[in-house]
Amino acid sequence: SSTEIKTEDPTSSSSSKPTPQKSSRKPYKELLTEEEKRANHIASEQKRRNTIRAGFKELTDIIPTLKNVNNSKSTILFKAVDYIKYLERRNR
Repeated sequence: SSTEIKTEDPTSSSSSKPTPQKSSRKPYKELLTEEEKRANHIASEQKRRNTIRAGFKELTDIIPTLKNVNNSKSTILFKAVDYIKYLERRNR
């Protein structure tokens, strides 16, 4: 019987075996205190809300019927859809 030794490039991603990890190391989230987790959650939520707010602001700047008017978010979305449909019809 012959013994075959396979050598693989350690940087190759074609290896079928997952890279072993140290089992004694705790995942990062477990290292955070409850207060740190809460603070991270609050910061993530604020970032999400700011991103949404910026998107609505951009829509109000782009859509002519929304300029200089204080509209609800649902009104902004419906008018955005109407404007997109108008542009589609115009460009046919």
